[in-house]
Amino acid sequence: MASHQRRALLQFGVGSVGLAALPVWAQADWPSKAIVVIVPFPAGGGTDAFARPISAVMSKSLGKQLVIDSRGGAGGNLGATLAARATPDGYNWFMGAVHHAIAPSMYPNLEYNLEKDFIPIAMVARVPQVLVVNPKKVPGDFKAFVETAKANPGKLNYGSAGSGTSHHLAGELFKIQSKTDLTHIPYKGAGPALQGLLAGDVDVMFDGLGSSAQHIKSGRLNALMVAGSTRNPAIPEVPCAAELGFPDYNVTTWYGIWAPKGTPPEAQARMLAEIKKLPLDALVKDGWAANGAEFPDLTGAQFGAFVSDEIKRWAEVVKTSGAKLD
Repeated sequence: MASHQRRALLQFGVGSVGLAALPVWAQADWPSKAIVVIVPFPAGGGTDAFARPISAVMSKSLGKQLVIDSRGGAGGNLGATLAARATPDGYNWFMGAVHHAIAPSMYPNLEYNLEKDFIPIAMVARVPQVLVVNPKKVPGDFKAFVETAKANPGKLNYGSAGSGTSHHLAGELFKIQSKTDLTHIPYKGAGPALQGLLAGDVDVMFDGLGSSAQHIKSGRLNALMVAGSTRNPAIPEVPCAAELGFPDYNVTTWYGIWAPKGTPPEAQARMLAEIKKLPLDALVKDGWAANGAEFPDLTGAQFGAFVSDEIKRWAEVVKTSGAKLD
């Protein structure tokens, strides 16, 4: 055999071994094991409230468990960092929120980049922010609340899911527009913040309706205002911001699913196909309605473009408000 032929066979052999060593994503076999979705906030918050029904429905549809891995901390950035470093094999996903579009303006040394380290798959829920109070600590309606806040600058405090989250920035935006002075108390997630409000440790919270709806309906919390220009059908008795003289107070909490960069396109397509089925299931349909949420048809590149716009929008709010990490 000629030397150049032997070299060619050796090169082919080495190349073949290299190709064989590469992980192959077999579409027909997916999923062959449990799928992990990192949720970067503790249980009991808005992200968890939507992640749990999604997990239940998709686990049933796929025949394999969709495991929620709650990794709270640093305003949702700890879980996001872990998700960005997860193996991109189609079995690791990330369920983030509007907080992650705010983070680049609040945290100068993030260890992940939402636009570069992740692939946007779909938005799965969008809900308005609602101003809720502990009725034992802050009685009365919206007008009485504003009058009390103005008469006692810095005395009333509001809890948030952490510095740099939408709860925090919603509070800062409200302070600007209402000309009030409220003290920010950050927690490690919306769930703990909500518990703090229910316990009376904080007076007020600007929460996503999804996590506070049940407490509003039970009477444990009093909703004074829902953000935006229309009332929400889940709590139709609560006036909207525009009615109360704040037409520019339009804050929504949205949630989405991303894949770590490098996740095979086939895996992305399969996951998106499953996500698109979700609104057809009664558990999701009824659950979203009860929480005043919608399931937007915003996927792929369109979802990515929306996220880019949100990053720019919240950067302006951070700049105008002078919001800082507490």
